[in-house]
Amino acid sequence: MTERRFDDRVAVITGAGRGLGREYALLLASRGAKVVVNDLGGSMAGDGADAGPAETVVKEIRAAGGDAVASTDSVATFDGGKAIIQKAIDAYGRVDVLIHNAGNVRYGSLDSIDPADFHAVVDVHLIGAFNVVRNAFPHMLKAGYGRVVLTSSIGGLYSIPNGLPYAVSKSGMIGINNVIALEGAAHGIRSNIILPGAVTRMAEGLDTSLYPPMGADLVAPVVAWLAHESCSVSGELYTSMAGRVARAFIAESQGVYRPSWTIDDVAEQIERIRDTGRLPEKTWLLPPLPSGFGDHLARSFEMARSGAVNRN
Repeated sequence: MTERRFDDRVAVITGAGRGLGREYALLLASRGAKVVVNDLGGSMAGDGADAGPAETVVKEIRAAGGDAVASTDSVATFDGGKAIIQKAIDAYGRVDVLIHNAGNVRYGSLDSIDPADFHAVVDVHLIGAFNVVRNAFPHMLKAGYGRVVLTSSIGGLYSIPNGLPYAVSKSGMIGINNVIALEGAAHGIRSNIILPGAVTRMAEGLDTSLYPPMGADLVAPVVAWLAHESCSVSGELYTSMAGRVARAFIAESQGVYRPSWTIDDVAEQIERIRDTGRLPEKTWLLPPLPSGFGDHLARSFEMARSGAVNRN
């Protein structure tokens, strides 16, 4: 089997000083990528700054014969995102791969969470994704090539109590991913999402004694393939946890068509409206590429035109 490599590719990886990001950086560098190791070096809550984590990973990469530079700018501001991407341009003249992994966590219940805590998390995860993508995308367009990997979470798809800012950030990543995939499709740019599960700093305080092996090394190969030139998918989501890799997706039930509705009609039809098992072959799976939005409209309009009232 041919070893997939990243020779002559330049990868920018945010949050790469520790945990998952570090593992991504080490793997891509070992396969020939030139890596911008970005990490502010803050606490898990996002406080403080320390150049040590990013610089340590760079030293590891160089000691192994690889090529890397450190970046300690914050993804939470647009200027910070610009500086991170500019580091790649200044050091290597291009950016081929962008992996947005930076994150922080602040918990709080919906009735009491401090707005500052909400914004602190959203600014790093979701706004941070915009800040680095917006600055990298023009370079990728000009080159006619790019691979973007954004980080979501099952905490985004399914959410967790006391985790509103994290859930908002991680679910919002889906919209950014879709737009990159759509606007980049004609320019050799592909974008996908990883929903990783690994025991890292983010698991501090949790009882992980009964967890199966969940090292970051189990996630890194999935991210590396999504970042590789041979990646054949775009606009998709992949989970990787404890050795299991799967595709996640959003789907719709077939639904019910009526030419008009009353409140009572909705009440009477709600079980059929929400039924996902009645006709699984007709469940609507509409990925953004090549034309999920248009397909949704076309199918909805076709039901209206055909007058398929309560059709099974």
